Amino acid sequence: MDTLIPFLLPLLLLPLSVYLIFSIRKRDKNPPPGSMGWPVLGENMELARIGSQKLVKERMQKYSRDAFKTSLFGEKIAVLCGAQGNKFIFNNHCELFAPWSPPSMVKAMFPDLERTRHLEPKATFYNFHYDILKPDSLKKYVPMMDLLSYEHFETKWRGASVVEALPLAKKYALSLACRIFMNMEGWDHTGDFLKSFSLLTKGILSLPINLPGTALNRAVKGGRVVRNELMRITEERRREMREAESKGEDLLSKMVVETNEDGEYMSDSAIANVFIGLLVGAEYEISSLITIVIYYLAELPHIYNQVLEEQMEIAKSKGPNEHLTMKDLEKMKYTWDVVRECLRLTPPSLGAFKESTAEFTFAGFTIPKGWKVMWTSHSSHMNPDYFQEPEKFDPLRFEGSGPEPYTYVPFGGGARMCPGRSYTKLVTLVFTHNLVTRFRLEKVIPNEKMLFSVSPTPAHGLPLRLHPHKK
Repeated sequence: MDTLIPFLLPLLLLPLSVYLIFSIRKRDKNPPPGSMGWPVLGENMELARIGSQKLVKERMQKYSRDAFKTSLFGEKIAVLCGAQGNKFIFNNHCELFAPWSPPSMVKAMFPDLERTRHLEPKATFYNFHYDILKPDSLKKYVPMMDLLSYEHFETKWRGASVVEALPLAKKYALSLACRIFMNMEGWDHTGDFLKSFSLLTKGILSLPINLPGTALNRAVKGGRVVRNELMRITEERRREMREAESKGEDLLSKMVVETNEDGEYMSDSAIANVFIGLLVGAEYEISSLITIVIYYLAELPHIYNQVLEEQMEIAKSKGPNEHLTMKDLEKMKYTWDVVRECLRLTPPSLGAFKESTAEFTFAGFTIPKGWKVMWTSHSSHMNPDYFQEPEKFDPLRFEGSGPEPYTYVPFGGGARMCPGRSYTKLVTLVFTHNLVTRFRLEKVIPNEKMLFSVSPTPAHGLPLRLHPHKK
């Protein structure tokens, strides 16, 4: 027996050795610190309780300024922070990451995405990104934006002593997007459609639990109504364009008649996917930005006065019934700096998500393949290393060369920067011009809080007392 011990001992120690090796390797992986919160719920309840800005700030203070892990929307997520985190994600979007959307968003907005992903021709989306939304294409819409903004204020604001800014901004942003991208003039998208749209946007970032009474269940029902209406409009437009044998200028008209190199048309369902994304972006983010700009203009009279001075100079240069043009918007330098500061302090978007396609290391932490990865402007916009006195509203910080690269990212960065950034700029500047040249603003609730769950929302819808300028 003694003679067998030298041979048996290695066999007995082998399992222990293997265990130790894998344990050491596992420790060496060193995932980011953080908390996954409650089972199933993750940190969604905490996000709803304290808001996205505070959640990011507290996690960075508690765990790491570079990265932390969390669980949101039913997924393990690594949040890469600061300018270096932004730079890493933006510069490696092809090598290390794949596009990813929360399951709740896919179920509510794009229920047939997986079924149609590999079946649809790709030609028409090119027009949306590189043709319709580029500044040279958008400039022809500036007079139309000005006209629709004029009509909005004359019918919804003028004559009222008090208005509620948030719901009006939502209706305006949605109406404008329908007019520009779908040529839907006078389309009645009130009633059931607007209610359904509201249910959709409120539930697209929620726990992926589709049970009666949940936010996702309401969003799925609302999304179904919205999609059916968009598909009805698409089918009708396709029939109109075929009968007319002509090409329209708006995005919808182009999409229903164009084909790829194989002569394939894009399906009504796929077109609905594009437009539901466009309209959600308008109602969800652009209306949020417009509301934030109104919030700060009403809050800060000295900022309002400087914006008014700039806008009145432009208004005086216009003849009777002469609309704004792209050249007018290019003169709105201070106003745009104000909007940029609003985006820094109160960005409308939580950020964006990716899925890691390979294990990688960032700031000494290892993120496994398959984890979801997130960048958020909250981690850099309020960082005193990048912005002096970050809590202070100071549009002048954008003068000269402006912020350092990757510190200011309201529209993302790199090759995947938000394609709607130019459209957002034009819409916001035109709206602001028509607002301040008509009214001085007073908050009905002076200390109304801004709530930060996913996107910023005034607690009471931002009621305003209007003081029309004397003519």
